[in-house]
Formats: sequence, structure tokens, C-alpha cells
Amino acid sequence: MKYEGVLTKMQTEVGQPIQYYLVFPTDFLNVNQLLDKKVKIAFQGYQCLNCELNKKIYRQGYCYDCFFEIPQAADWIMRPELSTAHLDKEDRDLTYEKKVQLQPHVVYLANSSNVKVGVTRKSQVPTRWIDQGAHEAIEIVEVPNRYLAGITEVALKEHVADKTNWRTMLKNEIIDQDLVAWRDKLQQYIPEEAASYFIANNKETNLEFPVLQYPKKLKSLNLEKTPTFEGILKGIKGQYLLFEDNTVFNVRGSEGYVVSIQIN
Repeated sequence: MKYEGVLTKMQTEVGQPIQYYLVFPTDFLNVNQLLDKKVKIAFQGYQCLNCELNKKIYRQGYCYDCFFEIPQAADWIMRPELSTAHLDKEDRDLTYEKKVQLQPHVVYLANSSNVKVGVTRKSQVPTRWIDQGAHEAIEIVEVPNRYLAGITEVALKEHVADKTNWRTMLKNEIIDQDLVAWRDKLQQYIPEEAASYFIANNKETNLEFPVLQYPKKLKSLNLEKTPTFEGILKGIKGQYLLFEDNTVFNVRGSEGYVVSIQIN
């Protein structure tokens, strides 16, 4: 069986375990069904997720020109505290920025390799946690715009990490944490503008990933350097495919790559 198309991040569905799907223009693939099967991935070119041209991908699935022009790749995406739509102030496209920034956002704690703070749109809970490979997570505040979430994250990351150690996450070298206790401990550091949005008395969410075998040593697959790879799929965690020979493939990090996927 063979599938072809441009890679985008895997779509997910909450379950025990989480269900993963690769979605192509004319087809989709339930990746969970590939566990313990031989999978061949072949790199065929590029397709920018914005202009759709065969141009080398720069970042986030976009070519160089699009990355520096489109609102979907502006600085406030990675740094929510730079959001300005609540001030009616445009960065690249005010209509788009209002649509994305002026909606409920959540500041959360997630544990994928260690306890870290993060920001996501409320509509992306728990998808964001799944994409990060977090086995447990909890919301701290729910605010009406991205800016308030951003300044809260900036304040809290003085006291807790804001990055995931992807190697630790993929090896599953993790320690369970009491996220309720962490939430309560960090409440005092929430900025005054967001303090009234603190969420009390909520429980942590636990997530189960479809992994039969975790890698011991990690070998990252880069399709530009290794255009063809074949291996037995042993797990899916975050946005990574985990193979029997310790190769790991970051699907999201390869967005915009045109590939063929063959199942044997």
C-alpha cells in the first residue's frame, strides 16, 4: 500500500491510546495501524504550505519568502507576548491577527520531559499537549486574548521551564509530577492583569501514547540527508514516529516535504 502527498503535522484524536492520522489531499492514514509494520518513507521534493510552490522549506512548512510575509509565521506565534491585536494594532494582517489573538487562550503546565509552562488557544486543548508528547498537563489560567496569555507565560517561566527536552520525552525517561501542587505554587507569580483568570480546583489530564518500544539511543531522520528510509514502526509520541532501530522522525519538523509512504 502506498500513500503520496505533502507532509503536515499528524492529526490526533483523544483515546486510550491517542489515535494519529496522516492526512493527504485525497487520502488519510491511521498511523496506529502501522505499528509493528515495515514503513518506507521516500523524499520527493517540497511544497510550501502557503504558496504551494516547489521551493525549499525554510521554517514551519513555509518557504523563505512566505515565512517572512504571512501572518501565520509572525513573531507573535512563537512569542505570544508580542501580540497587539487587542490594541487594534497590525503586525502583518490585522484581520487574521484579530481572529487568532482575540479568542480564549490557556496558559498550562505540561510534563513531557520535565514540568514546563506553555500557551495555546483554548480550542487546541488537548491537541497542543499531545503534540508536545506530554503524558500529563493542567491549565493555570484561561484569558480572553493571546497577549494576556503571553505575559503570563513570560512571568511564570522565571520559575519553571518553558522548553521540552525532546530526547528525554522520546526515551520516556520521565517522572510523574504533582501538577496541581505546581499550579498552586505558581499562582503568586501570575501578572496582575491576568490574576483574576486563575483556574482553581481543576484536575490534571493524563494522556497515553501508542508506543510498543521506546528508543534507547536516538537517531534523527533528516529526509534531505537520507531521502529514503525503511524501518519497523514501534511507536508514535508527540509528532514523532519511533522505529525499531532507534530512528526517530519528526513529522511536524518535516512539514512541506512531499513524500511517498509505502507499507509492507
